[in-house]
Amino acid sequence: MNKDSGQRIKFAPGEALRGKGATAAEGFFAAGVSCGVRRAGELDLGLLFSGGPCVAAGAFTRNAFRGAPVGVTEEAVADGTLRAVAVNSGNANAATGAGGVEDARRMQTAAAEALGVEVGEVAVASTGVIGERLPVEKVEAGILDAAGRLGAGDDAFAEAILTTDTRPKQASATVRVAGKTVTVGGTAKGSGMIHPNMGTMLAFLTTDASVEREYLNRTFLAAVERSFNRVTVDGDTSPSDLALVLANGASGNEPLDADHPDAPAFAAAVEKVCVELARAIARDGEGATKLVTVVVRGAADEKSAAALAKSVAGSSLVKAAVFGEDANWGRALNALGYSGVAFDVGKAAIRFGEVEVFRGGEPVPHETAEANAQLSGEEVVIEVELGEGESEATAWGCDLTYGYVEINGSYRT
Repeated sequence: MNKDSGQRIKFAPGEALRGKGATAAEGFFAAGVSCGVRRAGELDLGLLFSGGPCVAAGAFTRNAFRGAPVGVTEEAVADGTLRAVAVNSGNANAATGAGGVEDARRMQTAAAEALGVEVGEVAVASTGVIGERLPVEKVEAGILDAAGRLGAGDDAFAEAILTTDTRPKQASATVRVAGKTVTVGGTAKGSGMIHPNMGTMLAFLTTDASVEREYLNRTFLAAVERSFNRVTVDGDTSPSDLALVLANGASGNEPLDADHPDAPAFAAAVEKVCVELARAIARDGEGATKLVTVVVRGAADEKSAAALAKSVAGSSLVKAAVFGEDANWGRALNALGYSGVAFDVGKAAIRFGEVEVFRGGEPVPHETAEANAQLSGEEVVIEVELGEGESEATAWGCDLTYGYVEINGSYRT
């Protein structure tokens, strides 16, 4: 790193610490700093950068109310290329009008200038309190600081993007592509205001694979649908949600497209990282003590199975019952019934962990204490068998606790 006229940092890719998440892939560098958006000393500004050009794809919140950075980033990724991501926590830059858009663009420009890349190669994201203007001067200073610290791994980046999260969320996977080892890495944040409707959080995936743009887009959107779109904590979809993937080709593999024999293995690696991050988000739901995994099998198609699984995982009554370790299967059956998916209750079966509690339209005799015990661990599994086909889907949620109300009853104060 070196300063140019005291204003700009030119980044020259070199040796860097490979991380557990977004910098696990070769050629990606990250940093996290404190710039004063949050309380003094708390990391609140993250910067992710590729030493070379990337093809990119993204998925964005479907909430009609969207934070300013979402539109700016959607515009940047529209041509299928990105080089860097700048993220702040503590302030969502949402419901801030034209001024908020200007602030997001200033954030984007600051990162481009600090890294010596084009403005359109920078994505931006903000997460935190809604309705307050971003202290953009602090963010600009933080970006310059972070640009000077790139290469130290991704732990600080993972921490800098958190809000009410209690822990960072990182994952990676490797796969062989035409004789080359390819890595997919990812870093995410999310704890509250989480409900399936795209991604309901921020997630940044990277890969050193060489990937054809359209194939990367299709692969990523399919993985998002089977992971981030199947997470729910509280039924609220954030205005700031976005998920991005950047592929820089640093591994030197022959380019992947849909017809490449190793394409399925690469797609599986992308989905694996997304699922691991999705599970981590659900497990870290605000106030949560348990991860809830709902598996629906025997559906006529995957879309129906996913809708049923998400309905159960998102039910406040199911979530409260899990917290109380009360195997109230009627609440799960009720959630299946209002999912909007038609199914034959007479063919359905419900299992809490290892205990079957319902089948063929009526309760299965079981010991209540044994069923309740299935809800006592850190992960609770609810399985549904429909008997109507060969498709299945999994959704993830968490229990609903007193802690959730405590956190959100004083979120701004």
